[in-house]
Amino acid sequence: MAMVNDFKVLGKATPLIDGALKATGQARYTADLHLPGMLYGKILRSPYPHARILNIDVSRAKKLVGVKAVITHADTPGVKFGPVIDDWYILAKDKVRFIGEEVAAVAAVDEDTAIEALDLIKVEYEPLPAVFDPEEALEPGAPIINEGCENNLAFKWEVDRGDFEAALREADVVVEDTFSTSQVYQAYLEPMCGVAYVDDNGRYVLFASTQVPSKLRFTYSKGLGVSMQDIRVIKPMMGGGFGAKFETALHPIAMLLARKSGRPVKIVNERDEDFMAGNPRVPMKIFLRIGFKKDGTILAKEAKVIAGNGGRTVYGPPILSTACYRTDQLYRFTNIKTRGYLAYTNTVPTGCFRGFGNAQMTFALESLLDEAAEELGMDPADLRLRNAVQDGHLSPHGWYIPTSGLSECIRRATQMSGWKDKRASAAQGPVRRGIGLACCNHVSGNRPFFRPFDGASAIIRIGEDGKILLIHGECDMGQGQDTVFAMLAAETLGAKLEDVRVSVVDTDISPFGLGSFATRGTTIGGHGVVAAAKAARAKLFEAAAELLQAEVQELDACSGTIFVASNPDKAISIAEAARHYMFTHGGGPIVTQGTYVPDTQIPDENKYGNPSPVYPFGCQVAEVEVDTETGLVRVVELWAVHDVGRALNPMALEGQIHGGAAMGIGWALTENMVTVQGKVENAGFMDYRIPGSRDLPRFHVGFVETNDPKGPYGAKGIGEPALNPTAAAVANAICNAIGARITSLPITPEKVLAALRGKRKD
Repeated sequence: MAMVNDFKVLGKATPLIDGALKATGQARYTADLHLPGMLYGKILRSPYPHARILNIDVSRAKKLVGVKAVITHADTPGVKFGPVIDDWYILAKDKVRFIGEEVAAVAAVDEDTAIEALDLIKVEYEPLPAVFDPEEALEPGAPIINEGCENNLAFKWEVDRGDFEAALREADVVVEDTFSTSQVYQAYLEPMCGVAYVDDNGRYVLFASTQVPSKLRFTYSKGLGVSMQDIRVIKPMMGGGFGAKFETALHPIAMLLARKSGRPVKIVNERDEDFMAGNPRVPMKIFLRIGFKKDGTILAKEAKVIAGNGGRTVYGPPILSTACYRTDQLYRFTNIKTRGYLAYTNTVPTGCFRGFGNAQMTFALESLLDEAAEELGMDPADLRLRNAVQDGHLSPHGWYIPTSGLSECIRRATQMSGWKDKRASAAQGPVRRGIGLACCNHVSGNRPFFRPFDGASAIIRIGEDGKILLIHGECDMGQGQDTVFAMLAAETLGAKLEDVRVSVVDTDISPFGLGSFATRGTTIGGHGVVAAAKAARAKLFEAAAELLQAEVQELDACSGTIFVASNPDKAISIAEAARHYMFTHGGGPIVTQGTYVPDTQIPDENKYGNPSPVYPFGCQVAEVEVDTETGLVRVVELWAVHDVGRALNPMALEGQIHGGAAMGIGWALTENMVTVQGKVENAGFMDYRIPGSRDLPRFHVGFVETNDPKGPYGAKGIGEPALNPTAAAVANAICNAIGARITSLPITPEKVLAALRGKRKD
């Protein structure tokens, strides 16, 4: 394979192809859409965390001038559905399970009328005992949230590898601790929204801000009682997602309102609705115990995870599974005992968030490794280097790691940050500096997440003018995926990047794409694009060979020109070749489809199997200042070195890392959904504190290019690894600064001061 410098398009710092549209405000998002005759939908939500519904009276709302449709559970098919467990109703049936659950909905000629109509709907509730803490929910005698689910246990996960007990007995040093991670909101700019109408054939058409446009139809078709082909999903530009924008009750509600009113209906959540009924990160309590040899070699690891599912299941089960075993591929673990429990609670349902369970466990594991390094008298970086996974590693769970740049990431990050000198400097004075590091691994695709298939497809259409239309079924939610796809197509075809257009995802036209999750877009979706481009290149070369009177195998292409490799002056443009093809094929343009099916596996009943084709790694170093009088923490520098396989677009990669690390800093220091009796008390950006530009440090980014043979042009994904180690690196830096460890997120000034007081007592 050619090296980066040989590429004409890939490897160059390239602005996003839709950047100018977004920067100038011309980009149109779902929330911006306005269809002729469109109505505005609003949702009546439960004010109780747990209550029986005795009666719903919508008669006054229906009479309000301007109201065109009012629906309750009686207007739905009444079928339980859900993306993982069938425990959803489109609208609550006989009881509510969290504050914010959808109870009724209206569609009216304007938003004010719709809001007024909600006030006219009268619901009689009988409040029920509620439980909010996952551990308490699992206790015998706790209020049952979903009937038939004993002790509120939504899902359990267990795995044993090797002989944990025997290995632990051989350990020279054993460390253990309990960590907790907070429930945090994804904080995308465009709220959850959808615009729906019923077309002339009676099919639902849904414009949705979603990460999984094709997959939505699986879930919604069951809830709506229709065929998947009766739902067409179109995804305009998106204002972020970060894991939140999978299935949401808002979409089928909009579709049912459209059906009942006979007009298009748009629903856009208010920000507080997104907080109370979105799908925030799964909070976890994690107990970890690890045994080591004197030289730092890991012998045994035990983990127990208790996770909060909220009132209904979104993606809690696979997220818990991820927390339980993904980091087992970060270091050379052999003897493992892990137990995981997912509990229903009367709180907002939890779901995907950048990192998907891995981030929670990474915080716990990387914090405990620093505790171990202190016990062992080792440098934390050296401890990780001793145990780091290397090329060709086969993990105890059957995961095969073709390439690992983890060791190089650690060496580069510590070298860039001046690690050794700064660690050797004792923290002094009222404002103390500290430095800490943390590592991460992740997947690029997750085979068990969608069991019917793995892989990706794309379609290339080349018109008579040589312009290239790329159609895919994946999802650009703002991360720059369409730009990388266009670069992959241009490089493979030998075309100019500006000649490639990327179509919006429309399930009537696009291939069935799995969408954006599991850091799979570039790796798996990119392979599909390359396959389609290779097929189109073959057709172009057939046409060009006729015009150039040459053999196909003699041709090459670059910058929109096809030429004889041994005589570059003998050349034609891609447009000329495309026209010739079209005029010799009855006017038919070049249209090709490419498909990629990775050799991944659904883990078997023993949870053994390789779920991803490639695995990214990374190491981040954070330097902090801690004010010992106020407890305030400021991250002053952050070095992030990641194994990206191949840096296809360094500019976009750097942006991804900046964004991921910024989210990680927010999770580490300020972000937390504060709930009281199930109610989110800070459901807005005035009170929910995400980092602003003045809160963020200088970022220093490095790439380790392992050129993975299974990645498209060697690439791996970066979306989630960019965040996974950040909170742990910050926590370890704080511990280095003040000599006391804080094991729960966020690390607030109150916790810092309490830790300092505890240290003085010692």
